[in-house]
Amino acid sequence: MTFEEYKAGGGPIPDKILAWQVFGSGLENVGIDGKPVEIDTYPVGPDQILARVDAAGLCFSDVKILNLGGDHPRLFGRDLKNDPIVMGHEASITVVKVGEKHQGKYKVGDKFVVQAEAYYKGKNLAFGYMLPGALQEYTIIGPELLEGDDGCYLLPVKPETGYSEAALSEPWACVVCAYRVKPRTSLKSGGTVWIVGTPGSENMGLNLGAFEYSGVYPARVFLTDVPAPLASQITDLCASAGISVTTTAPLAELDPAAVFPESGVDDVFVLGSGSAEVIETADKALAKHGILNLLANSPLPRPVSVDVGRVHYDGTFYQGGKGPDASAGYTRKRGPALTKGGKAWMLGGAGPMGQMHVQLAIEMKDGPSVIVASDIDPERLATVPERFGQNAKDKGIELICLNPKELGDEAFDAKLREIAPDGFDDVVVLVPAPPLVTQGSKYVAQDGWLNIFAGVARGTLATLDVSDVALRGVRYTGTSGSSIDDLRKTLSLTESGELSPNRSVAAIGGIYAAYEGLDGVKNARFPGKVMIYPQIKDLPLTPLEDLADVLPEVAAKLSPQGAWTREAEIELIKHFLPK
Repeated sequence: MTFEEYKAGGGPIPDKILAWQVFGSGLENVGIDGKPVEIDTYPVGPDQILARVDAAGLCFSDVKILNLGGDHPRLFGRDLKNDPIVMGHEASITVVKVGEKHQGKYKVGDKFVVQAEAYYKGKNLAFGYMLPGALQEYTIIGPELLEGDDGCYLLPVKPETGYSEAALSEPWACVVCAYRVKPRTSLKSGGTVWIVGTPGSENMGLNLGAFEYSGVYPARVFLTDVPAPLASQITDLCASAGISVTTTAPLAELDPAAVFPESGVDDVFVLGSGSAEVIETADKALAKHGILNLLANSPLPRPVSVDVGRVHYDGTFYQGGKGPDASAGYTRKRGPALTKGGKAWMLGGAGPMGQMHVQLAIEMKDGPSVIVASDIDPERLATVPERFGQNAKDKGIELICLNPKELGDEAFDAKLREIAPDGFDDVVVLVPAPPLVTQGSKYVAQDGWLNIFAGVARGTLATLDVSDVALRGVRYTGTSGSSIDDLRKTLSLTESGELSPNRSVAAIGGIYAAYEGLDGVKNARFPGKVMIYPQIKDLPLTPLEDLADVLPEVAAKLSPQGAWTREAEIELIKHFLPK
């Protein structure tokens, strides 16, 4: 078979395929005896297509499945022992068979990437979780992905785009999403607002621009401990707009779960700086994508324990301003994109995802002028300037790598203060450790962003000086996963040459190498992504720096910096094609 025939989806479809089925938690429950399971090739129904899996990236999210088994939130308690899944949500696929219903719409040889976060009839049925994923030779694509709630979850890929770089669009979309998320610029229409007074708010006026000028109105407003004159002003304004107002019991006697909707509160306003406890209570009451506004003119008495897991997974958002303008947070112009010409600090910037953030910051248009990548692993940290140093230099960007463990706390702090005396415009936390979220928050500049990217579990608390959101315009944000629009944007950046996902690849392997690859991801053995080629059986897990010893003709096609390329991938596939 020629490579062109392979690209076109040619070749016979086998009766049996290899699949890495997951039967429970722990790596020992992936496959049988450390090997993939041979299963019957999926029959193709009239509303389905059969796709060949050309490349599948391994992700730390796969490790979370191994840790939790059927208790993983996206598996909804599935009995994996009797109903196993096939992981793998970073996929590049080629259509090889089309069901009757989709004849004419899809054809053999069509290339796609899969948007893993899929909803069908209101239910989350993610690819590589509830739906069979990419760690197998062929996968079945049904109405859940072809006719989902957001339409089709497959995005077409240009013929010249490589399989690996296409598959990496999925994890890269998560990185791109972190800087594209759009906080609301007004109250939630038809939502719920809670206004809470604290000691010190008695003499505080309130400009209700958030209600009066946006043209967007909530359905309900709750008032707790709001000074009487201000409560009367709010009540009159809401009455004129037909908004329901409820005055609750004092906070000390209030059971939020009994008062507020089960979904939570969409917009919270904490007035005054007399109580950190009020913010901790309000934090628990926030709805998904809820916004907490602190309006204060002086610091809180102490730092606040913030559920940073919810900031990451539920998109809860912190903003505010010096009173009395209730609209201060909503109308601030600066968005989440890294500041043009600014200073960015990537905590954990040498890990696989961290290096992707560093690379994006370097490759993006109008990015920062100074990028600090910190990591405690000296070997991983050394790969950052090796991979990206020249690119940063060519663009006039100062790339600084720091190891806090080697420097020690005092020297590390002094170095950060030297680099950014006024703080960093963007602090991105890429390690799921609450102390690092706390540490990073202390270095955010005026009007800067604290981006909690690392996946800490809901209920994980970090101590933050929330006074900053009111007094210095700091905002807290976080994202988990990405939307199909983020994936589309990322694929566009890749295919236009503005982004080079292949630079993320650290190791490659065939279908049998997935087991060792997952172990490598779990134990952070590689400074980048592991890419599996399911159509290849006899390629062991191979770091790119060792490729010359295994496949010298493929290694010869790597970039001058040793990065994976389309040309190397073509040479790899040609080498293993049946003669």
